[in-house]
Amino acid sequence: MTRKLLPILMFMVVLSPLAIDIYLPSMPQMAQEFSVSDTQVQSTLVLFIFAMGIGQILIGPLADRFGRRPIALFGICAYIASSLLAALVVDFQYLQLARVLQGVAACATSIVVFSAVRDRFNAQQSAHYYSYLNGVICVIPALAPTLGGLLALQFGWRSTFIFMALYAVVVLLIVAFKLPETRPEHSNNSAALYRWARYQPILANSHFVFYALTCMIAMASILTYVSYAPSWIINHLGLDELTFSYLFGFNAIVNISACFLAPKVIKKLGNHTTVTVALWVMVLSAVLQVAFQQLPVTTALLGGLYFMIPMLFLCIGFALLLGPATSMALSAFGERAGTASAILGCMQMSGAALLTGLLQQTNLTAPYANAVMIGAGSLVLLITMFLPQYKHWHQEQVSYS
Repeated sequence: MTRKLLPILMFMVVLSPLAIDIYLPSMPQMAQEFSVSDTQVQSTLVLFIFAMGIGQILIGPLADRFGRRPIALFGICAYIASSLLAALVVDFQYLQLARVLQGVAACATSIVVFSAVRDRFNAQQSAHYYSYLNGVICVIPALAPTLGGLLALQFGWRSTFIFMALYAVVVLLIVAFKLPETRPEHSNNSAALYRWARYQPILANSHFVFYALTCMIAMASILTYVSYAPSWIINHLGLDELTFSYLFGFNAIVNISACFLAPKVIKKLGNHTTVTVALWVMVLSAVLQVAFQQLPVTTALLGGLYFMIPMLFLCIGFALLLGPATSMALSAFGERAGTASAILGCMQMSGAALLTGLLQQTNLTAPYANAVMIGAGSLVLLITMFLPQYKHWHQEQVSYS
């Protein structure tokens, strides 16, 4: 049964990135149908990520208390219901509600996937299986926008949410008949679900907070890019949904390549140096974005390339940064690594959603909004790392339990 677990988890792990990427080409069409601004449509993505972040804290203890399988079934059923709600709504506010519910549902399935690996495999095996799961997550942004673009052109934007629901039905059948309960039998079910005492020592650790904020800035940069890109490429520059999908997909392929390259870079440079290099690459992305916007735009495609080429460096920096930053955030925790991971996920996703949401309230156009988020955030972190009085915030630590 253990050998058969990975394919089931791979089907499940697709749900979260699918809900982010498949409807991106449809955003301008959605704004037009609901008669809302681009910023309001972008909020559907921000709300989804925010809900996923909050769900880390809320749902993680439930999976420990009631088991992985019930939470997985709940999450998938909620994903189906929220996807159908999104496909059927006539008021924009209900679309936003559907995306919040979908974010919580996607979070539930994601927690079960990664908990199941930790339950059934040792540390070395887990790293092996995590690489497969992360590989699936990385592939979806390269493929889903093209599929979403084709669906939107043929059947309208609602078809993308119907596709999500249909895919989730397939996953539900697989999980209902094939997913075993993986929670260890010796789990303690008597402790309180939510206790401040579990979280306080972690949040009081300045090393953890610094690298959690680093992950948050990286995620906010990616979220800003993903949320602003459709309206800029399709509405402002006038390119069609498929062209956007190809441009976005190419950047996603670069991200996949960087993810495969990252372990070799980390092995050669070490965690701390890799984080520093990644932040400088992100600063370069911001500088190039501003520089490219000063160039004359003779065609819509050239304008799209001027926006997307700097984002290649963001994708590379993000791929290099996330692994070592996550590792160092959790390095000071042994038995509390599960709780620390939940807090890290919450800060990373919900914090990124809040930052992006605040940026969307400004009048900055997509290129300059990206430059501000990526450049300012990365520079603040780099300046902190170069100040000797804050060295203890970011230097590598050894684990303790």
